[in-house]
Amino acid sequence: MADLNIVIDGEKMSGSDGMTILEAANEAGINIPTLCHRPDLTPEGNCRVCVVEVEGAARLVASCHTPITEGMVIRTNSPKVMAARKVTVELLLAGHTGPCVTDECAGECELHYLAAELEVGPPRFQVKKPRAYPVERLSPYVQRDMGRCILCRRCVRACAEIAKKNIFSMAYRGFQSKVVVDCDTTLDKEECRDCGICIDYCPTSALTKPDLAKPDLSKSNREVA
Repeated sequence: MADLNIVIDGEKMSGSDGMTILEAANEAGINIPTLCHRPDLTPEGNCRVCVVEVEGAARLVASCHTPITEGMVIRTNSPKVMAARKVTVELLLAGHTGPCVTDECAGECELHYLAAELEVGPPRFQVKKPRAYPVERLSPYVQRDMGRCILCRRCVRACAEIAKKNIFSMAYRGFQSKVVVDCDTTLDKEECRDCGICIDYCPTSALTKPDLAKPDLSKSNREVA
């Protein structure tokens, strides 16, 4: 592949044809934060945390899926970029009901870590909360807490692209958007046995290994009904 000459944050460098801005920046040792992106999954640009400024572009672009072009001038940490990232993370926090938002010890939550890295404080926005979801403990393999889901779709892509099982999909629109199983049923699939890919890829512990010490409330409620 031919090399392309680009400029990132004032530094001249080259990258291969077909390389994304994020890949070129990583190769140059320049950090661009991401949330929905994983290098082994197809990039979709869902979260907009990785936006950068490209000279001549009308708006900020997602670096995870935007390919570099010859002579491209990129700014990864301009005031415009940093302001956009902070607002994006703040909005994610405002719509996220997980306890990690206020738990300083929640080191495993990528959203919490990213908020700290960008110095994002408590959300200023009054966002309409999605309806409350009970924690799903029916499956012996995966526990779901949709109140912690930020719709990054990493579980959807990991299940489809790596596990090749296509258990998850997206449904509804707007504030009602949700990662669903089948026609929005409780997760209880035997295909999840000995897998756990979705758990590994979830950034906010919306998907975890079941706590077998807790009663299976979902199953009990179903039997009573």
